[in-house]
Amino acid sequence: MPDHVDVTTHSFTDCHALARALAERIAERLRAAIATRGQGLIAVSGGSTPVHFFRQLSRAELDWSKVQVVLVDERWVPEMHERSNARMVKAELLQHAASAAHFVPLYADAPTPEAGMTAVRARVAALPYPFDAVVLGMGTDGHTASFFPGGDRLAEALDLKGTARVLPMRAAGAGEPRITFTLPALLDTQALYLHIEGEPKRQLLADARLGLGAGRDYPVRSVLTQTDVPVAVYWCP
Repeated sequence: MPDHVDVTTHSFTDCHALARALAERIAERLRAAIATRGQGLIAVSGGSTPVHFFRQLSRAELDWSKVQVVLVDERWVPEMHERSNARMVKAELLQHAASAAHFVPLYADAPTPEAGMTAVRARVAALPYPFDAVVLGMGTDGHTASFFPGGDRLAEALDLKGTARVLPMRAAGAGEPRITFTLPALLDTQALYLHIEGEPKRQLLADARLGLGAGRDYPVRSVLTQTDVPVAVYWCP
């Protein structure tokens, strides 16, 4: 067993070029999944970074009616809320050809993530694993998914021997309470991508990968040091 996973970096001088390249790679994965098992499953991230990528992917030519889309994590807010990741995914990704895809929300109509967990776990359990692709992002605090520094269930979420697929998460840097797929759940995938933009994040990722300084404690380091699934980093300035 290797002591670290393969991490390859695809660097682009233009973020639109990155969006096109990543969208085509994900589309290829989905086409192959539909051809081999009759359906596709992808997990994507929220925030502002993936907007151009979503717009490119939304126009990809494939049978989107056979694709299920889920978020890697979600803020515990209703879909009409301006900070809802589901709202952003529907506005930017589930358009054009991709409007035929089936979106599986992580938010449920309940006051807290804990109160909604039964419904969310049922939805998540019904997904056709493995993921064909998981696309992660990264914050300037070194978080990915809702693996926030100081998160109340961070250790549990990063435990590679854990059996939970989704967990609630609260952290000072998270704003709202969250719900997130756990690391072992996200590693149940055919391909793992990390999409980051900007020179500060490139340096932060390098520190996390090498375990330098504060990088030793960045939650994203757990993605870079696991030994199950290679990581493809897509970066632009």
